[in-house]
Amino acid sequence: MRLVFVGLGKMGRSILRGVLDKGFLAPEEVGVLGRSPERTRELAQAFGIQPVRPEDLARAERVLIAVQPRDFPALAPLIAHPLTGYLSIMAGVSTGVLTRRLGTRRVVRAMPNLAAEIGESSTALFGPKEAEEAGDLDFARALFATVGDVYEIPERLFDAFTGMSASAPAYLAVVAEALADGGVRMGIPRALALKLAADALAATGELLKRTHPGRLKDEVASPGGTTIHGLFALEARGVRAAFMEAVERATLRGQALGEEE
Repeated sequence: MRLVFVGLGKMGRSILRGVLDKGFLAPEEVGVLGRSPERTRELAQAFGIQPVRPEDLARAERVLIAVQPRDFPALAPLIAHPLTGYLSIMAGVSTGVLTRRLGTRRVVRAMPNLAAEIGESSTALFGPKEAEEAGDLDFARALFATVGDVYEIPERLFDAFTGMSASAPAYLAVVAEALADGGVRMGIPRALALKLAADALAATGELLKRTHPGRLKDEVASPGGTTIHGLFALEARGVRAAFMEAVERATLRGQALGEEE
């Protein structure tokens, strides 16, 4: 078996769909280990992949750990095999912790975001030289490319990447909801306001791939116009500082999760 998913929540399912839909792996090459035998069978049937028991993991080429960080200490002894490669999408769990608990340096740390669901994730990757030499890092690059773009970054930036990129869909969802609420306040029907907010964020994302955000802002904000007055209100409420603090708080929480290990 080429890859076993340990845990299969929302993010794990998005990655699994990308892997299967893009033909990176065939269903018979993929297994799943759930929190119980019943859950394992249920997930395997739902996705047409193989049910796996903890003792079967010794025969797996690689294991993708997709559980909550708090569950990892108890899980690690059950899944640790020195000849297996491991990929982790657990926030805050360093390669040092993975190595210590799994008994191998063949570990790759990855951090995708919710956009994996639509093949538009930004995924950070890091692995030590042992993972590079064993081909685990190459495997991870190809695997996560099935759900979006892949960025290899130093591990010291992982918590910041998590606090910014991995958390960004939640931040921007709040922006969309607030924009819609503003439209409703001014008389736009709720359904239309939500659609307009979603369209605006999607289109702006595409524009930002082509130009600097400051330039885009200046192009929309004409002298004495409506937009500059709206921007003044945002600045008065400290919107920039709020977003910067959100990234900082999320980064610090990622660091704290790592310290709990």
